[in-house]
Amino acid sequence: MNKQKTIEELKQIIQAEHIKQDEPLREYTFTKTGGNADFLVLPTTYEEVQNTILYAHKNDIPLTILGNGSNLIVRDGGIRGIVLILNHLDKIYMEDGKIIAQSGATIIDVSRFALEQKLAGLEFACGIPGSVGGAVYMNAGAYGGEISQVIESAIVLNEKGELLTLTKDEMELTYRSSLIAKQNYIVLEARFAPVPGDVKEIKEKMDELTFLRESKQPLEYPSCGSVFKRPPGYFAGKLIQDSGLQGAQIGGAQVSTKHAGFIINTGDATATDYLALIKHVQDTVKANFGVSLETEVKIIGEEE
Repeated sequence: MNKQKTIEELKQIIQAEHIKQDEPLREYTFTKTGGNADFLVLPTTYEEVQNTILYAHKNDIPLTILGNGSNLIVRDGGIRGIVLILNHLDKIYMEDGKIIAQSGATIIDVSRFALEQKLAGLEFACGIPGSVGGAVYMNAGAYGGEISQVIESAIVLNEKGELLTLTKDEMELTYRSSLIAKQNYIVLEARFAPVPGDVKEIKEKMDELTFLRESKQPLEYPSCGSVFKRPPGYFAGKLIQDSGLQGAQIGGAQVSTKHAGFIINTGDATATDYLALIKHVQDTVKANFGVSLETEVKIIGEEE
């Protein structure tokens, strides 16, 4: 791949200020780790997203969607090809009694918008740090609620840059999975259907969940959120805690002493530290309890 040629061609279809070359992805991930992207594109319109996908497809250039970098580890070797970050597509508005949210908006902001509109059903999302696109992609959930309970439809792009509208049923939303993830679709916007509610009750619920999150999660440190999926019949955090792993550290990555399901960056962690600690936790829990912990966090990119 001729980088100079690629950057010049990208500038023909994307505004130049929305393209960065050899960009450190640690600036865009919640763990503050990760190597460089060959090209980083930060589109502000659906057309720019579509143009980027079509260009990558036509020229056989790898394309990666980063979301807002919350539930993600990018390896220290970085990502080849083009990385798309949709944070600038962040509009949230009402249409026909439904909430329309673009993929780059945070799901927390959608839950706050629902409160302003006196709509119930999105309270659970007030503590999820991801983007709308990421939340729909993995059917994010917390405190007994999940995206599948409140979404009505989504507009996505397939790998050929074709626009599709998917109903909730067509999205095949299951525990931390969806058709969108399986087909590598890119979420452009989601339509949510919360129901009218009592604003005082909605706010009380959100305040309660925010308190729970702040008191139990190590929000004062960079982290990728909940690292492991819940194994059937168990809680990942409890298994890790009972294995005596809280405080375990490799390099700058540490199993949180506040919540064992989180791995924090104490200051100078690399993605390699994170991945080594994840493996150590998995091996230890497997040896102690015979339970295989599967990562919830998405791990992408190349080894250094």
